[in-house]
Amino acid sequence: MNIQDMAVEAKKASIKLGIINSELKNKALEEIAKALESRKEEIVMANKEDLKVSEKENLAKPLLKRLKFDESKIEDVIQGIKSLINLPDPVNKTLAATELDEGLELYRVSCPIGVIGVIFESRPDALVQISTLCLKSGNAVLLKGGSEAKNTNKILWNIIKDATEKVGIPFGWIWLLETRDDVNEMLKMDKHIDLIIPRGSNEFVKYIMDNSNIPVLGHADGICHCYVDSDADINMAVDIVVDSKTQYVSVCNATETLLVHKDIASVFLPKLKNELDKKKVELVGCKKTREIIDVELATEEDWKTEYLDYKLSIKVVSNIEEAIEHINTYGSGHTDAIITKNKANAALFMNLVDSGNVFLNCSTRFSDGFRYGFGAEVGISTNKIHARGPVGLDGLLIYKYKLIGHGHIVGDYANKIKTFTHRKIDKQYKEDL
Repeated sequence: MNIQDMAVEAKKASIKLGIINSELKNKALEEIAKALESRKEEIVMANKEDLKVSEKENLAKPLLKRLKFDESKIEDVIQGIKSLINLPDPVNKTLAATELDEGLELYRVSCPIGVIGVIFESRPDALVQISTLCLKSGNAVLLKGGSEAKNTNKILWNIIKDATEKVGIPFGWIWLLETRDDVNEMLKMDKHIDLIIPRGSNEFVKYIMDNSNIPVLGHADGICHCYVDSDADINMAVDIVVDSKTQYVSVCNATETLLVHKDIASVFLPKLKNELDKKKVELVGCKKTREIIDVELATEEDWKTEYLDYKLSIKVVSNIEEAIEHINTYGSGHTDAIITKNKANAALFMNLVDSGNVFLNCSTRFSDGFRYGFGAEVGISTNKIHARGPVGLDGLLIYKYKLIGHGHIVGDYANKIKTFTHRKIDKQYKEDL
């Protein structure tokens, strides 16, 4: 089936999917989890084949780490699905209610976006997370993973498709695209696809935005920062920075640049270097950093770079204002953290740093839909409209206004026969009028 036909079928399915009850969606999610468990050996074999080919083709090490999908990763996505099942159904919820006049009631009600096209990198777990979030939120989905994961993605797609159709989810709600040409065709499908979520480089995301009339939601680089303030607890700061950088280096919420206040740098940096040396992290730093620890000189390009590897750039700053300015200049609006005991500095940082996720005294690695309790995420958004930060169920919903009247006509209000009350009411929308 070509991409045009897939998009048409997905649009049809999305209409039916939008009104499916919570019980059936949760039953479908349970079936997916069971199928992943029972077929995990097949999944691991397919993934090993992808890894073998990718290693021969000298795929970058960070991408190889993302590509690996072993039994532990499969268990993680199964747990994510179980968490998703336990979340309340987000569709058809009353978000606001207003009495316009007696007997004339306006409701803002949540509803699915419709058909979502997602283009993602080499992580097969992303396919499972995206698919199940779309299912729970009532959206049809077109998926395009990296070619390096084609065998893993194909078996995962087949498992999810078969499991959901088995329990009664409409045919055509999920499709897997396999070629770059499919992506270019998908970008033209603005009549059938309602939202594109790209996950990749800045250049890639810009290409998507420049070549489609479909709204785009997503982020490009994850240039995340930790700022160690002059009033930081030294040991706490070391633990947080080490975790932020090394807990899993090849992900978008790993810290890439460390900012350190000059008053604490001479004590903090040697202790940090000692711990990062154990992890074999390559360090580069500004001139002031190099006066304290032995590292290579950081360039202007380092402040703009998402390493996704065991490398960290370090800058010593004179004050918190300089740290905030650096982050707002070079950061990607993803996740930035401050380590401090100073409440005033914490408040200043949390309010002025212009990012989707701003943390106090904790690792940037917490920036994640599953860790936030969203079940999972389709990605991290650095947009400032609709959804920001980890995009879970809520980010895959929009709303519609439903107005219930009893013969009301505008003429009565235009002619001053009646007047609006515009009174907020605590009432849930119900289909039975």
